[in-house]
Amino acid sequence: MMPELPLDQIRTLLAVVDEGTFDAAAAALHVTPSAVSQRVKALEQRTGRVLLQRTKPVRPTESGAVLVRYARQLARLERDAWGELGLSGAGEPTRVSVAVNADSLATWFLPALTRVAGLCFELHREDEDHTAALLREGLVMAAVTTAADPVPGCTVRPLGRMRYLPVAAPEFTAARLGERPLPEALAEAPAVLFDRKDDFQDAFVRRLGRGSAGPHRHLVPTSEGFLDAVAAGLGWGMVPEVQAHPLLAEGRLVLLAPEEWMDVTLYWQQWRLDSPALAALAEAVTATAAETLRR
Repeated sequence: MMPELPLDQIRTLLAVVDEGTFDAAAAALHVTPSAVSQRVKALEQRTGRVLLQRTKPVRPTESGAVLVRYARQLARLERDAWGELGLSGAGEPTRVSVAVNADSLATWFLPALTRVAGLCFELHREDEDHTAALLREGLVMAAVTTAADPVPGCTVRPLGRMRYLPVAAPEFTAARLGERPLPEALAEAPAVLFDRKDDFQDAFVRRLGRGSAGPHRHLVPTSEGFLDAVAAGLGWGMVPEVQAHPLLAEGRLVLLAPEEWMDVTLYWQQWRLDSPALAALAEAVTATAAETLRR
């Protein structure tokens, strides 16, 4: 027979993770730090697992992340139940946390949120290859991700393909790329990257038959800033077509390889819960993606 997971211990674990320390969790729960420590220790003994890394801030272990996700799902179901009974707190909106990549956030995702009334959103910006990790850790309820395999306890549905075009400013193209073969020129020319995890430019150069983009790399960690940096001539970069097309039409950018691009397939993953809030958000996101992304 499986041991029960006392709700007070589960909620205390979640409070410690959210607040970052045992003392802060105690203040949020209106109990003593000793009570918080005892509840967490009792839960660890009950599960036979170490659930928290005693760092600053406190972080869940792999086992702890499972219980943190469970705690958030319980809280979501509880709020939905109170709402359906008409007993939700006055002026207390339903909050939904979502992980989304910067390019989606800058192009098509925000209009999806405007289709859903009565929700309060907490957005976590993360690279699309890493948003699923936030789901796995229980930090968010849903995510735009490149992961086609569902995180345990989640459902997944395809959204569409976001296309990226290799572009640069005309002056940069003339001065730094010239008439040389494009693979050779891009392997040496300055490039704009989103951050140190961004290997998109390297992947494009590899597709052309060279090892990677050049060592001269500018890191610009916002989607709008990335576009501005490329248009200003700092380097070349892979830009979402929806952002690139207006600047291409104005002549502020030029397409480096008209027959080459890179597509990223995006998916929507969310908790497998019968939650009206999550269902409404999923419908809005998939509908907006269908209108914006490539099928």
